[in-house]
Amino acid sequence: MNKKLLFVYNPKAGKALIKNKLADILDVFAGAGYEITVAPTRRQGDAVEAVAGRRREYDLVVCSGGDGTLDEVVTGMIRSGFRTPIGYIPAGSTNDFGGSLSLPKNMVQAAEVIVEGRDFPCDIGSFSDSDGEDVFVYIAAFGIFTDVSYETAQDMKNVLGHMAYLLEGMKRLSSIRSYHVKVSWEENEVEDDFVFGMVTNSTSVGGFKNITGKNVQMDDGVFEVTLIKSPRNPVELNNIMVSLLNRDIDTNSIYSFRTAELTLESEEPLAWTLDGENGGSHTKTTIRNVCKGIDIRVGNPPSK
Repeated sequence: MNKKLLFVYNPKAGKALIKNKLADILDVFAGAGYEITVAPTRRQGDAVEAVAGRRREYDLVVCSGGDGTLDEVVTGMIRSGFRTPIGYIPAGSTNDFGGSLSLPKNMVQAAEVIVEGRDFPCDIGSFSDSDGEDVFVYIAAFGIFTDVSYETAQDMKNVLGHMAYLLEGMKRLSSIRSYHVKVSWEENEVEDDFVFGMVTNSTSVGGFKNITGKNVQMDDGVFEVTLIKSPRNPVELNNIMVSLLNRDIDTNSIYSFRTAELTLESEEPLAWTLDGENGGSHTKTTIRNVCKGIDIRVGNPPSK
């Protein structure tokens, strides 16, 4: 009996290039002996429903789209209560997570990796507050720029790639605001005014490599955490951005550490983004690393 594969894809992701590659991708899957169920998404939440409601008999779940599509597939996987390997064909504007796993940018080659590769147990994140729990694949963030990814027009993303995020964010520097947050992890606690914070399991964010830290491992059970304090003037803000991009951390302006779990508390609701999608506003959140929580199909294991 043929193996069964569920293929979920976002036809509008990135530059919508998958429409020209779809037949070749399906041919790769069919050639590997898979019976394929195809589920294109039309609106937000479709991928969650498709994966959460799938049958147990599927041997592989494959998705193609941006990191937001992958986030939905992983969310559906967790909600289903049973675990199936996930194949990912990156097709978004930045594809931070795909780059972290060294997945091919060529869609057909990515499909070949899926049928020929191995399963890599990868960490994911649990994001919870008093109202419930959500999951994210590689980044939870608050503050400046974090709402840019879901407010920037898709057409702009398609043309400019990750530069779209920067250009949209640059418009806001004159109105940059800070958030008073208490952050607790392990035996540590800091309370300060922050303009940005990110909890990551990725080697790049927004297309910038190494911005999350050095020697990042995707399966070590800990996140890389970066918290940027409120700058006093534009020069200090510029120095912070240079420090972040070069990963030459100025500890007077940036907190940087690794942890498996942390809690963030603020008097006013903090707006969060999870994998580039709207994560809602919260006054208290606990973020926990789910070590090796999903299986991602890769060609070679990510370098240590």
